[in-house]
Order: sequence, then C-alpha cells, then structure tokens
Amino acid sequence: MGLTDREREIVDLLRGEPLIGPAEIAERLGSTRAAVNVHLSNLGRKGVILGRGYILSAQPPVVVVGGANIDIKARSSAAAIGQTSNPGHTSTTPGGVARNIAENLARLGTTTHLIAALGRDAHGERLLTETREAGVLLDHVHRSGTHPTGSYTAVLDADGEMLLAVADMSATDDLRPEHLRSARELILHAALLVLDGNLPAATTEHLLDLAQAADVRVVLDPVSVPKAARLLPLLRADRPIFAMTPNRDELRALTGLDTAADDAGSAAADVLHERGVEHVWIRLGAQGSLLSGPGGTHRLPALSAEVRDVTGAGDAMLAAFAHALLAGRSPVLAARYGHAAAALTLESAHTVRPDLTERLLEERIEI
Repeated sequence: MGLTDREREIVDLLRGEPLIGPAEIAERLGSTRAAVNVHLSNLGRKGVILGRGYILSAQPPVVVVGGANIDIKARSSAAAIGQTSNPGHTSTTPGGVARNIAENLARLGTTTHLIAALGRDAHGERLLTETREAGVLLDHVHRSGTHPTGSYTAVLDADGEMLLAVADMSATDDLRPEHLRSARELILHAALLVLDGNLPAATTEHLLDLAQAADVRVVLDPVSVPKAARLLPLLRADRPIFAMTPNRDELRALTGLDTAADDAGSAAADVLHERGVEHVWIRLGAQGSLLSGPGGTHRLPALSAEVRDVTGAGDAMLAAFAHALLAGRSPVLAARYGHAAAALTLESAHTVRPDLTERLLEERIEI
C-alpha cells in the first residue's frame, strides 16, 4: 500500500475503533491533532479511508479514468428504414465507457473511484447523483466550466443492434494532466488502473507514467477505431500494460495487420506483446474472444443470450474481468467472468444491469 509507519498506526486504531476522532488519535499516538488530520487526509487520497466517518477500504481501490456521459438511446419499433422517420421510443441513462465500467465494478462489490470530466449542468448533476447511488466514489471528478457534460446518442434497430451512434465528448477531450493532481496519491496506490481510449493522449501518457512509477497494473480499453489509432504511439516495451481489450477492428488500427482471418488475431496480439502489453484480450462479439498472454492463446466462446440491448455489454465484460482478477482468478477464468457479465447485460434493458452480482456471474458460468 505504501503507507508510512504513522499511517499504519492510525489505520490500526481505526480498525479497532471506527468512531474515534482526530483529537483522541493524536492523544493515543503522542502527536498533534493538526498532524493527525494531515495523515487522515493522506489516507483518504490513497483510498484507504472512504469518505467521512473513517470507513476503511478492505483493499486498495480500483481507479477508472475516462468518459462519462448521458446515453440517449432511440430504438425503432420495427425493422428500421433508412432516410425516413421510424416509430419507436427513446430513453436517457447515465453512460460513458469509464463510468459504466466503474458502476459495474461497484455493483460487483469492488471499491471503485471514477475520475472523469463533467459539465456544470443538469446532465452532470444527474450523472453524479446516480453514479454515487450505485456505489462509485466520485471525490476526484473534474467539473468543467467551459464544456457541457458529454452525450452519446445511439440509434438501435428493433432487435437491439446498433445502427448508428454519435458521441459528443468535448469535456473528456479537455481532461488534462493538471486536472488529476488531487488524485495522484490515489492512483499511485490503486489495486488496478483502468483507462478508456476517450482520454486525450497526453493524459493517457501521464497516467501510464504514474502507474509505471508505482508498479500499478493497467487495463486499457481502446473504445473505438479512431481512438485506438491514437493509442499506438503510447505503447512501449519499457512501459508495460497489463491488459488491452480491443475488438477486431481496433486491433487492426493498433497493429496495421489484417485481422479478418481466424488466425490473424494471434499474430496481431504478438505485435502488442512486443510493445509491452502482457495480455491482449480480443473481443469477437458472438464468436467469443481470444486471450493471448504469457500462458499462451486461449479461445473462449460467447455465452448464449437473448439480446435486448447491446449497449454497455463490453463495459460489463471488462469490469467483470477486472473484478475477477482482483479476487485472485487467473486471466483465463477472469475472461470467463467477463463473458458472463456481457451475456447478462445483453439480456437487460439497462446499460448497467442493476442486479449484477458476483453470484449471478458464477451461476451463469456454472462455477
């Protein structure tokens, strides 16, 4: 955890007496209240203390950094017809890749901090309220005074498959390294750092450097083909990344290789391994996934699901993978947890399934 001796003494006191106050801590340790308050503040920044009341985290938290926005989904009531009006219905829900991953992690019981940029508007307030209610910690969210809260508008066919999506991520595009200063200690002591490809390249590089300095494992989701392409210059063999989770098209953008052939994924994964990526988890939709890492290459089948809405399935997949890794599962078994989460989310009308639990995942993969 990287705690000082004094911080460990304070944590020991808090474990025995969670309601003890700073004055009594200072008296017990022969210190001053001012000094104790500084230590308590540092413990909060490191993610050891969660909010007020000196509630201790059972383990270092996951830190997720990237996009948070309002999802606007329009679904046709029948097979969509192009270039004309289609009857259907619309809904608005909290969304964004990083935000969705963070909510899924929190619902699975993992202590999770989200770092994202929101505008000072009604959408931003709604995202804060509903994401906090889901159990995500939001102490380091940046509120932009110049950009609105992001939006993601998706048009779905009657079967739930996406026809078109438009994303306005200007607030996230302006999330700069200086906006992350208050979260530095939290990031340096994270159990896992999850980044999405919505971040500006300079911010991603800054976070990768912080993670490398503290030996924090990083999972990186490319998000889309254009955003995957801008990640390529950041991948270096001397700055390792624990895992990347591209789909086939994003993998092509990252490696320049044609990934259409069945065996092409392994060759493209090798390119990323040479650039310091330990595990390459290639998402293949209905065909399942391919996980390439030090233990070899493993093909995992997708679990059957009655699709209601495809939105958010990939985010749930990554979150369950990360949750299982932190519980000590192997990367291959963690990927199976990911497939279970994706199937469960596909069957839900919600972007993040509100009843998602670890037990539900295990029942789906029959562990």
